[in-house]
Amino acid sequence: MIYDIQNEIMKLKKEKDICILAHSYQAREIVEVADFTGDSFQLSVKAKDAPNKNVIMCGVRFMAETVKLLSPDKTVYLANPEAGCPMAEQMDKEIIEAVKEEYPDYTVVAYINTTTDLKTVCDVCVTSSSAVKIVKKIDNDKILFIPDCNLGDYVSKQVPEKTIKLLQGGCPIHARVNASDVDKARALHPNAEVLVHPECVPSVVAKADFVGSTSAIMNYAKDSDKKEFIIGTEISIGEHLSYMCPEKRFYSLSKNLICPNMKSTTLMDVYNVVKGEGGEEIILDEDTIKKARVCIDKMIELG
Repeated sequence: MIYDIQNEIMKLKKEKDICILAHSYQAREIVEVADFTGDSFQLSVKAKDAPNKNVIMCGVRFMAETVKLLSPDKTVYLANPEAGCPMAEQMDKEIIEAVKEEYPDYTVVAYINTTTDLKTVCDVCVTSSSAVKIVKKIDNDKILFIPDCNLGDYVSKQVPEKTIKLLQGGCPIHARVNASDVDKARALHPNAEVLVHPECVPSVVAKADFVGSTSAIMNYAKDSDKKEFIIGTEISIGEHLSYMCPEKRFYSLSKNLICPNMKSTTLMDVYNVVKGEGGEEIILDEDTIKKARVCIDKMIELG
């Protein structure tokens, strides 16, 4: 049955000039029908360069919005309208405008995991893979990093020459794991390396063998001579890696590393969108796109 639905999706997307994007945290059956799989901003760039006029994002709302920001001339759909991101929704424009008044000489650096509305009042955008490099290049020693204080802490340790102010925010899924989880996982799998996302709390990051974005973790595991890995990010990454590298073993750092928002998108959601019966078209007005693109364009310039 799944195979039949996948085949119908593949047929319809060609007929209707649709490009399907799947974030790496999506289920395997969705990844298999996607044109591109990867991290959120990477997918936005792929969509921009793709010839298709229509794009379906299998991920969460801020990711679909970012696709629209980079490709305002394309019709962009979020496969499941209920798929949000708690981290992206933690802070709004009013909160950050108030903080900016208190720290007027700070450059506001926004993690890509923020709403489009919030991006309109930020100076520079970053991804988890580009954050350190971009913060180093910013022509200001005072940085306000939002919203993820864990990623911000990781960046501050890599760029100690700058003053980085953090606010209390972040990914509730990555924040679930702690240092004792690392110790337990190492005890169970003594030959495995620990690979974690910088959205994890500092005590977890400090115990890891490798810290990086989702794509960086996957590339590290694929390229490594090691045979066993403990994966400290969304549980689906270990599953995808096990298909890519069947000769290697992958263990989750914690069974709690499951994102319900990412998992809310189903293959049937994708099927309904390609049929023209589901999803939500992302609509952004020209002024919002113009203002939000400022921080993204600055990221591209510095990155």
